[in-house]
Amino acid sequence: MIVGTAGHIDHGKTALLKALTGQQGDRRREERERGITIDLGYAYADLGDGSLTGFIDVPGHERFVHNMLAGASGIDFMLLVVAADDGVMPQTREHLAIVELLGIRRALVALTKIDRVEPARVEEVRQQIDELLQPGPLTGTPVFPVSAIEGLGIEALRQALIDQAAQLDARSDSGYFRLAIDRAFSVTGAGVVVTGTAFAGRVQVGDELTLSPLGRRVRVRGLHAQNREANEAHAGQRVALNLAGERLAVEQINRGDWLLSPALQGATRRIDIEFTLLASEARALKHWSPVHIHLGAQDVTGRIALLEGEFVAPGGQVHAQLQLNAPLHAIHGDRVVLRDQSAQRTLGGGRVLDPFAPPRNRHRQARLAQLRALGGETLEEVLPQLLPSAVNGVEPTHLERQFNRPRQTWQLPDSAVEIATRQGTRLFERAYWEHLAQSLIPALQRFHEEQPDELGPDRDRLRRYALPELERPVFIALLEQALAEGTVHASGPWLHLPEHRVRLSDEEEALKARLWPLLEAGGYNPPWVRDMATELGISEEQVRHLLRKLARLGALQQVVKDLFYTEATTHQLAGLLIEIEREAGVIRATTFRDRIGLGRKRSIQLLEHFDRLGLTRRFGNERKIRPDSALATATEIR
Repeated sequence: MIVGTAGHIDHGKTALLKALTGQQGDRRREERERGITIDLGYAYADLGDGSLTGFIDVPGHERFVHNMLAGASGIDFMLLVVAADDGVMPQTREHLAIVELLGIRRALVALTKIDRVEPARVEEVRQQIDELLQPGPLTGTPVFPVSAIEGLGIEALRQALIDQAAQLDARSDSGYFRLAIDRAFSVTGAGVVVTGTAFAGRVQVGDELTLSPLGRRVRVRGLHAQNREANEAHAGQRVALNLAGERLAVEQINRGDWLLSPALQGATRRIDIEFTLLASEARALKHWSPVHIHLGAQDVTGRIALLEGEFVAPGGQVHAQLQLNAPLHAIHGDRVVLRDQSAQRTLGGGRVLDPFAPPRNRHRQARLAQLRALGGETLEEVLPQLLPSAVNGVEPTHLERQFNRPRQTWQLPDSAVEIATRQGTRLFERAYWEHLAQSLIPALQRFHEEQPDELGPDRDRLRRYALPELERPVFIALLEQALAEGTVHASGPWLHLPEHRVRLSDEEEALKARLWPLLEAGGYNPPWVRDMATELGISEEQVRHLLRKLARLGALQQVVKDLFYTEATTHQLAGLLIEIEREAGVIRATTFRDRIGLGRKRSIQLLEHFDRLGLTRRFGNERKIRPDSALATATEIR
């Protein structure tokens, strides 16, 4: 168990920990000279149950609340300290508010310095404490009157801490390792050492980790867990790690940095949260207010963008997006505390819903529905609510990072389906995916009714026409499924319903019979529309209209405006490109030009057309055949 103190300055937090543990916490020279705690202090003691309890002594002065936050973020248990002579003071209230915002729900209260006052005063302060705790989640917390100087009540408080440690549930270590760094220093003969609280996972000597937000890889040379040398540490422990890395220096590491499993690397500057403004605030908080954001041991500045209105009233709760001035690491469920621009008072806080919030459409109802779905505590709670609102599905790799849950540890709900796209797997609600698939049929039917002379749209046109809200990889996966099932057919690049056909009229068939020999005779250099119109003595528009219709039917390929190649010639040219690559390893425009015996401009036009058809991929001045190209496969078969 890790216990953190909280309370106003000079209420006896440090003296109380010495009485409980028999140890003087880490004290700096300036702290000893001034008689106050400025930064975090640490102590470890066996309170009598055979295990080490870690204590974090936090400063009580209002100027050092940022240091208090750095230590409080990783504690399991709060020891609220209130002096009997002063009673409840401003920092008592602010520290309590911070602890409640951090989601800490286990606590004891130490009513200190009882040796300095009369019993009536002790009872009066006890009533103040009860009134302070009554409105919040820590109402009913036991109060222990103590004197650190005379040892009064110390044994009862120690036993209560032992009882609490026995009841505490161990933090889950099933996720990837993450540790919030609160100290970094150099040890002679060892090198760089960092300390902090392990939020999740396990770490062993020899593991490779990532320093965030730097993204630098480091190796664990040695470690201490709960102030004891160990080979392994896990979530919930105070950990010190001796790190090794290329040109690694202690000056490169700051309080607030994270030590992570490489799978979690990925800092963010935009976080969606569920935000609560403290009821004690005197006025409403405006949209786009500048704030200090505390998460883990990190303190960054930024602005809060309210997603549901321009103001949030004291005590109100709202979805909000934090836009940060520096990168920050977070996962779903992390607690954040917000303080005002001057860092003089705590405004409120909340829970991280999406650590990689989208920059656009954040006010849309669909996005707000996703955030409401993300309000659940666990991935298993969230998924059934999240999938129906995910228009383009959810990436499992994103969920792994967002929830710190390796894929092998979670089970999909029965309502989910995994869809493979060209950019990775997406998760969809099964009913929604089936609805998307069925929506292609009426969309194509409408297109055929509106454009009876066209065989059908190409892929991108159908996406814009039928399902413009879908990202292209998702739409292509949907279309490929429909093609495999036979509900949609493809004729060349054109998509249509199985029963749909575009047929030439008798007049068009007659004109085709006159044009076709000219196209075939032209070979690699077919005549232009104007040349065929002149030779046959008809209008250019009449020729152009028929050739475009034949292209939509898949009988011709339009390379540029008014220049058409037959499908047979197109396959011959494709075969020539495949042959050139086999011989030379790559396709160069000059080689292709020499083979077809045409000029440079026409060669480039044809090569660019094959790029568009997906046969070739360009790399500078060279091209390669795409191994997955449908045209390449068809050409090889021929």
